[in-house]
Amino acid sequence: MQFKHVAVVGLGYIGLPTAAILASDHVNVTGVDVNATTVNAVNRGDVPFVEPDLATYVAGAVKQGYLVATDTPPPADAYIIAVPTPFLEGNAPDLSYVRAAAEAVAPVLSGGELVILESTSPPGATKAMAEWILAARPDLSLDGSDGRPLLHIAHCPERVLPGRVMIELVTNDRIVGGLTPEAAERARDLYQIFCQGEILLTDSTTAEMAKLVENSFRDVNIAFANELSLISDRLGIDVWELIELANHHPRVNILQPGPGVGGHCIAVDPWFIVDAAPEDARVIRTAREVNDGKPEWVIGKVREAVADVEAPTIALLGLAFKANIDDLRESPARRIVGQLADEHADATLLVVEPHVEALPPELAQRANVRLAALDDALAQADLAVLLVDHDDFLRPDLQLPQRRIDTRGAWRHRP
Repeated sequence: MQFKHVAVVGLGYIGLPTAAILASDHVNVTGVDVNATTVNAVNRGDVPFVEPDLATYVAGAVKQGYLVATDTPPPADAYIIAVPTPFLEGNAPDLSYVRAAAEAVAPVLSGGELVILESTSPPGATKAMAEWILAARPDLSLDGSDGRPLLHIAHCPERVLPGRVMIELVTNDRIVGGLTPEAAERARDLYQIFCQGEILLTDSTTAEMAKLVENSFRDVNIAFANELSLISDRLGIDVWELIELANHHPRVNILQPGPGVGGHCIAVDPWFIVDAAPEDARVIRTAREVNDGKPEWVIGKVREAVADVEAPTIALLGLAFKANIDDLRESPARRIVGQLADEHADATLLVVEPHVEALPPELAQRANVRLAALDDALAQADLAVLLVDHDDFLRPDLQLPQRRIDTRGAWRHRP
């Protein structure tokens, strides 16, 4: 099947790169987003967030006329839905964005289209999306029964690393799960336009679960490292030296501890498995609890470090969920800063995040929190806390205060 026009619904950290990479292969792409600021930025050829190389792709695709953005889905040959899938209170998945996207696409379908859910989703979400579309369009069908026009619906979860998205969209293998074998084959044909990796076909529920399993594997292994950091602290052991020594075993590869786990994937996806099988997902649940508890441990360390300082000034380095990006979603650093602001009303919290121009709303409204330049913050600080190992924070010429907390092991050899 040839795809002359593709609509990508959701122009966030996955949708916009996918739209840009398709457009760079001379496919006519319409990006759809409910945020007018995002739509206007894309139509100017600008990128509303930080991702290496993305700006070049977007600017080129817009200039050549292969990429435009709008707030309403147009008729197209294929739709890629890449909207948020957060979780509700109690860690149940929230599919309201997927449903809204499905209901927005439904009126412009005529039959024969391919609709792909790319959002990371709990098992059964792709089937639910199909049901929402068909509820709005009972004149269409998934099997061609009664002579109704046929729709092809599939799931293809993203598998990219922030900071390397434009590389890994092309090089990584992809998993495509269709509600029917034909839908999977058509989705494979679409991704083959730009994907150089192997494209593996399965059913939609298995594809959904595969992405959740990948991120849960990472979460469990990070939880092991984070638990080691708690034990090592209690026993007076340098956890980073401990892990380095243990990793010399040929069959051991322990990950690095940190202040918690963030991002939309690893911090969220395991809960989808727990929600689907709560009695059986015991290790996965425990790993989530360990990683979700690590920020509180860091806060306790800060509390101890400034217990004897009246009205302390604390430099908190990093808000993003990982190094060298501007993505603050589910960031443990963000949670740590917010709780410290509440606990230490007499303290001045100087937040250093070189990849953002403003604090997120819940921090900006706190009188004792402000965004600061790195050297200024360190010069004023009674205590410095490294929360994210951005390259800027690893400069050898940094003048660090004597009191410091290093949650990443990046300053452990600094005097």
